[in-house]
Amino acid sequence: MPEGKVRELPVRSAKHQALQPKGWPAPKGYANGIKARGDFVFVGGMVGWDANEKFPKGFVPQARQLLENIVAVLAEGGAKPEHIVRLTWYVLDMDEYLACRRDLGKAYREVLGDNFPAMALVQVGRLFEPEARLEIEATAVVP
Repeated sequence: MPEGKVRELPVRSAKHQALQPKGWPAPKGYANGIKARGDFVFVGGMVGWDANEKFPKGFVPQARQLLENIVAVLAEGGAKPEHIVRLTWYVLDMDEYLACRRDLGKAYREVLGDNFPAMALVQVGRLFEPEARLEIEATAVVP
């Protein structure tokens, strides 16, 4: 290729490639890994408060608001929920998370759709905001 010329890559779809080793059971609600190419958008730890820093009561209402907050930050970077390739969840109480998985899954799909990126879920002893029940970090790649 002549010096100064930039090779153009083919346009790729907005859907990233989920990585699923042969013979492994299919994950439910997440991916084992994601292959992506494009511009990265990193979203710091979000909590479930609104624009006035008020928390709704309960785990699922906070999770819904938190996911909406992630979508708002993604939009500032030109990204959408389908561009998310990784989420890291920090929860105060794993049993609380497990007890509301059905309602949480519904809220997740209503806000983020059927995009299931690579995820990690960790129980922590404390979050910075005393009223927060959970915190999530997100990474998106815009093709």
